[in-house]
Amino acid sequence: MSTLEMLKSELNGIDVRFNEPLKQYTYTKVGGAADYLVFPRNRYELARVVKFANREQIPWMVLGNASNIIVRDGGIRGFVIMFDKLNNVAVDGYTIEAEAGANLIETTHVALHHSLTGFEFACGIPGSVGGAVFMNAGAYGGEIAHILLSCKVLTRDGEIKTLSAQDMKFGYRRSYVQQTGDVVISAKFALAPGMHRVIRQEMERLTHLRQLKQPLEYPSCGSVFKRPTGHFAGQLISEANLKGYRIGGVEVSTKHAGFMVNVDNGTAADYENLIAHVIEAVKVQSGVALEREVRIIGEK
Repeated sequence: MSTLEMLKSELNGIDVRFNEPLKQYTYTKVGGAADYLVFPRNRYELARVVKFANREQIPWMVLGNASNIIVRDGGIRGFVIMFDKLNNVAVDGYTIEAEAGANLIETTHVALHHSLTGFEFACGIPGSVGGAVFMNAGAYGGEIAHILLSCKVLTRDGEIKTLSAQDMKFGYRRSYVQQTGDVVISAKFALAPGMHRVIRQEMERLTHLRQLKQPLEYPSCGSVFKRPTGHFAGQLISEANLKGYRIGGVEVSTKHAGFMVNVDNGTAADYENLIAHVIEAVKVQSGVALEREVRIIGEK
């Protein structure tokens, strides 16, 4: 029996799509095909996929919802797992537990609905809960590390274990699971009781700030660079006269130089070449070495 026949037989009932173009699913609207794109409905289907992949020595990875990521034009070999269907959010007292595929912005609105404060900073961050925990996502002085209580992860061997916030060894856009390859499958957040009106006003204020500053009208990979110590990446890029600079279909946003937007059917190669050019030009102009925040994966 061929690998493909075995896959169809053993993963029967699970949503597996073959040779699926990933640019249909990424925020950048770039990316080649995945050999097998999988949408598990629960952790049991997820475990079946990982067990099969490990046994057959087929590489596998989780893409989250692909907001702060660039998938190269050659695509990704093996299994790419997306958590769109693992998206339950539950509230218990002052605690919110969300599956990894839950939309982060929608999760902050669940907190608002229950008059829970602490999650306001994330009300404009695109992406999934799992990706936010993986990256220790943050904005406006808040970050996931400030509110995470614990998370459940799937190890590379297919085991599920619980990690405390301390176990996650959070740093700036950094977490323990980035080194281990463990996959966040759910997270528990400790919030505090607040006044609904005050929470809503703060979320509206932050959303307004984001709409003013960020180029939300175009596909992008979000903030491209980490904040350099003592500087702002967008300001350094502006000072190097790179606003509006374009390679292929991708350009440095004229609205916020810390973003790169896909304005005309750009490719992953356009993104990579533009990132390399910006890093080099900023180094020459200011002497500061910008460090990528966005992840680049897949084959050229």
